[in-house]
Amino acid sequence: MTTATETTYKVADLSLAAEGRLLIDWAESRMPVLMSLREKFEKTKPLAGQRITGCLHVTKETAVLIRTLAAAGAEVAWSGCNPLSTNDAVAAALAEEGIKMYAWYGQDTEEFYWSIDRTLDFKPTMTLDDGADLIFRVHFHHQNLIPGIIGGSEETTTGVHRLRAMADDGKLKYPVIAVNDAETKWDFDNVYGTGQSSLDGILRATSVLLAGKNFVTAGYGHCGRGCAMRAKGMGAHVIATEVRATAALKATLEGIQVMTMDEAAKVGDVFITATGMKDIIVKHHFESMKDGAIVCNTGHYDCELNLADLKEIAVSHRKIRDNCVEYTLSDGRRIYVLAEGRLVNLAAAEGHPSEVMDMSFANQFQAMMMLAKQGSELSSAVHELPAELDQEIAGIKLASMGIDIDTLTQEQITYATDYSQGT
Repeated sequence: MTTATETTYKVADLSLAAEGRLLIDWAESRMPVLMSLREKFEKTKPLAGQRITGCLHVTKETAVLIRTLAAAGAEVAWSGCNPLSTNDAVAAALAEEGIKMYAWYGQDTEEFYWSIDRTLDFKPTMTLDDGADLIFRVHFHHQNLIPGIIGGSEETTTGVHRLRAMADDGKLKYPVIAVNDAETKWDFDNVYGTGQSSLDGILRATSVLLAGKNFVTAGYGHCGRGCAMRAKGMGAHVIATEVRATAALKATLEGIQVMTMDEAAKVGDVFITATGMKDIIVKHHFESMKDGAIVCNTGHYDCELNLADLKEIAVSHRKIRDNCVEYTLSDGRRIYVLAEGRLVNLAAAEGHPSEVMDMSFANQFQAMMMLAKQGSELSSAVHELPAELDQEIAGIKLASMGIDIDTLTQEQITYATDYSQGT
């Protein structure tokens, strides 16, 4: 194991490493898919010679991915993809293990991009992203590195959308694997992970009773649906706002009340944005909210809440709890903003549970394997992981849970593609 030196990391406090190792050990005990991949590839080291630069939330689950990439032979450098999502103890543990780690909780914008730049000093052969800030940094500020990069991967919906737009404009210069689009990512991480961890963040920051409250989720995609599902399960009256007719219809048929944000702002008790779009809650929405309304975000960027508008109409504000700021309006109404509008599940809680990140990060590992094998043959576009990997990952997960499923007989397999048989 390589050892940390002051030139290969910048973290909040290296003395937190022992605490961080305990957190990582706990996550490893809950992530059987990723651990099985580590066991499979730590002897053959198929990623030997690869330099992987990552920009992804520094959590205990991310640490399991980083350790697995390193066990498979890769050299790894890392920064956080959100200023308020780094667990300082985990960052310290990884730095002590020799990972080139540049991440600490509470970074300002300059420190955030400084950290990304330090990981790029490493001259990566592959990039691993959550939100595409790393890929954008390479393309707009470090173009000299592009010839040496085989490809990258992207973890989240917002990043994939932007990268597809970039590819459509002919501006994407190396292939990127859309990890977010793997079924074992978006239909599990986005729904069950976001739902549980976002409510965890809200409760840690406020300790309010959700039962009986009007819970407004802006966006009824996978993340919004997960939040709605969990809030409904805790007794909240759930309201969804949407711009897509199909998503609004799904919410309606699942027993969720649908209305515009202008309407919802007047009746909501708790608001959470999950859209990936800017200016979802703006000045006139804040002006309509009832006294005591709680506002937070679980989309990737904090721009979903226009906090500049809120600060403009507030006469005072104060930190009333950890990750909870009270804004008082001129008429005495109070609005509470959680986690500075950043990801409430990571800034105010611990992010997604290890069990669900197990599958998401198994996909990230497989993306790196795919790029190492055939990245040079792929076009500079956004690509998907092979569908059979989803079944493999889900199968390992089920086996770890002691669950067996049926298999088709050869006769059934033949029947499935036999178009000659009628009724």
